[in-house]
Amino acid sequence: MSTVFASLSGKSFRGGFWLVLLGAALWGVDPLFRIILLKSMTSSQIVLLEHAVLFLAAAPVLWKRRSELRALRLRHIGALLVVSWGGSAVATILFTKALVSGDLNMVLLLQKLQPLFAIGLAAVVLKERLPRNFGFLLLVALVGTYLLTFGWTLPLGHTGTFIGWSSLMALGAAALWGGSTVMGRYLLGTLQYETVTSLRFVMALPLLFVIAQVEAQPWQLNNGYGGWGLVALNLLLQALLPGLLSMLLYYKGLETTKASYATLAELSFPMTGVLINWVVYSQVITPAQLLGFILIWVTLFIISNQRNQLELPAKVQTKAA
Repeated sequence: MSTVFASLSGKSFRGGFWLVLLGAALWGVDPLFRIILLKSMTSSQIVLLEHAVLFLAAAPVLWKRRSELRALRLRHIGALLVVSWGGSAVATILFTKALVSGDLNMVLLLQKLQPLFAIGLAAVVLKERLPRNFGFLLLVALVGTYLLTFGWTLPLGHTGTFIGWSSLMALGAAALWGGSTVMGRYLLGTLQYETVTSLRFVMALPLLFVIAQVEAQPWQLNNGYGGWGLVALNLLLQALLPGLLSMLLYYKGLETTKASYATLAELSFPMTGVLINWVVYSQVITPAQLLGFILIWVTLFIISNQRNQLELPAKVQTKAA
């Protein structure tokens, strides 16, 4: 994997934000393959096989970089568990299950809350300063989330209908991915981006195997939509494009990008997904969802603008010195 990005090596690379954006944009094509695979496998089985493919690519790189593992401490192991078990395994399963039981646009657009989770955690773990009026901005974003989930209607009656399990799973995935962004940025202070990418996939595999065994669902690869050949092709493309390539781009960009900025760049993920959803599946965004989208986007734009203003004085002082 290291040869893929040889031209991008070095701490002086300035396009980190755009690499994060491009890597996150590739995540948006994930449903294009995952929805086809759901016709023949469960959510856990898909993620397990996906990581088995990724393991074959990541294991040789991890063996080559094994000397880096000597620098790991207990806190690094905890961060790796958040990235691999939380961000790579559990979050992906939650996202896949949400796709099965919920509206595709709603699931994709709820990922807009991921930056809020990441910014809050970055303030605690990485000591990154929170934006002004963060509480109010969070409230506005929650209103936008409500509109994305329920539209103009007021949910009444059954509690499960009010909460919406698909919405909870999508939000859970967003929270775990937000935490994974922060922990990934933390790990890049000790490990190289290829090592973090490899560890993310390798460490998630045992947990995914246990989850699939506990689930105890029969495998139906031969009954897949379009035959096993199409299933295998979609699995391979899913693992290599929104899986391997996207994460290499993402972690390479994250080396030189703050977690708070990186999580804003990740907004390209739901944008790509919604575009594909519109072009391929002919599903349009409702006016309520559009308003919710705008509220969350405005919130994140204000946060981004505040952070730019905070960095400007520091740059001026550096030049003066």
